[in-house]
Amino acid sequence: MSLKVVLFDFNGVILDDESIHEQLIQDVMLSENVRITAEDFQRFGLGRSDRACFQDLFNARGRVVAPDYITKLLQQKAIAYQQQLQVLETLPLYPGVETLVRSLQDSQIKLGIVSGALRDEIEWVLEKASLQDAFDLVVAAEDISTSKPSPEGYETAIAQFNTRYLDLNLRPQNCLAIEDSFPGLASAQNARIPVVGVAHTYPFHMMQRRSNWAIDYLDQLEVPRLIQLFEEGKESSSTRSEAPVPAPQHG
Repeated sequence: MSLKVVLFDFNGVILDDESIHEQLIQDVMLSENVRITAEDFQRFGLGRSDRACFQDLFNARGRVVAPDYITKLLQQKAIAYQQQLQVLETLPLYPGVETLVRSLQDSQIKLGIVSGALRDEIEWVLEKASLQDAFDLVVAAEDISTSKPSPEGYETAIAQFNTRYLDLNLRPQNCLAIEDSFPGLASAQNARIPVVGVAHTYPFHMMQRRSNWAIDYLDQLEVPRLIQLFEEGKESSSTRSEAPVPAPQHG
């Protein structure tokens, strides 16, 4: 079984912006007279779409909010998010992102993003990072009706790849997902896609228990070894000793 496509999560895998999202969600909810904690954000926000996060935050406090009202809050947060990024001197890309992306491209592997972020946010960052040419497909919040851990985003990506590239004959076993959150890992697994858990958000040992392979940093992924493992049919193995990485350097 060959590796044909690598599917990246966005926030927390490509862009180190979870703290920005947390602060903005706190600000929006405070404007609604709802104070949220770091634990609330971790429970309802990490790895999930903003719509699902806001909806569940209100639900947890017994407030019924119409979808159109959630949409207004999403627009408010989206404007504030872009304003925050625009004042940064450099984009907070995770180390190793650009090198890994180019290495996969050089190996003729197609790339996609599966995220609960808004399409405008993703495309703006990719353009600023000069990575817009690297990704063949983006599945964003607007393309799905259910947030991770639902497999909908990954299933949509596979369907769109097969529609766009008629000879690709893509199946879940031909894909690899890279995720940093528990809902993200579950989403890929629910779609029957092997997944690498990167310890950007949670400790290595927690990623290791929930993913096919775990890494501390993106630059630990060795693309030739990754391709070899798929060719050997080990893409769905849960044996972490077969990970396509050198020995972890976590403390």
